[in-house]
Amino acid sequence: MIAIVDYNMGNLASVKNAFALLGERVVVESDPEKLKNYDRIILPGVGAFSDAMEHLKQRGMDEAIKEFAKSGKYLLGICLGMQLLFESSEEFGLTEGLGLIKGRVVAFDSSRFHTPIKVPHMGWNRMFTSSHPLFGGLDEAHYLYFVHSYHALCTNNADSIGESIYGYRFTSAIAHGNVIGIQPHPEKSHQNGLSILKNFINL
Repeated sequence: MIAIVDYNMGNLASVKNAFALLGERVVVESDPEKLKNYDRIILPGVGAFSDAMEHLKQRGMDEAIKEFAKSGKYLLGICLGMQLLFESSEEFGLTEGLGLIKGRVVAFDSSRFHTPIKVPHMGWNRMFTSSHPLFGGLDEAHYLYFVHSYHALCTNNADSIGESIYGYRFTSAIAHGNVIGIQPHPEKSHQNGLSILKNFINL
């Protein structure tokens, strides 16, 4: 059984609908005490990092997610949900994250762009991936849908399992054991996104 964490900061319906297309029943869960009962959880997210962490803490979901991660069962963070897995973010000042992945979340550095491009990074872009089973059956480089202004910096390069280029190369997918995250939205990425979600189910 898979749960989508409900903390009032994500488009839960579109994620749930994507799993429905795969024939997988998922539960939108708002009770932190029940997270431990699931085989896998999804941490979605849209909006500001600091607001998301505040919502998680208010609902007691922050500690519940950390405990779930300790169980060894798989957790997938999507977009802002991926960023929340890190130790901190510089968005609107420094905010502490869940600390499940070593590293931090930073703004796109326009001084590194060779030509002027708009931020947020929005639309279809390629992800160059490792041999992680999350990407089984996909080409080494495949298109996914992105919407974000901040990106992750992993302390340990081995935690980066996918990269994309927007002005410069940045980490767009991470994994440390059972804790996994992807910056793009698989639920908006058509067949490639569904393949990633199916692979997550089968991990």
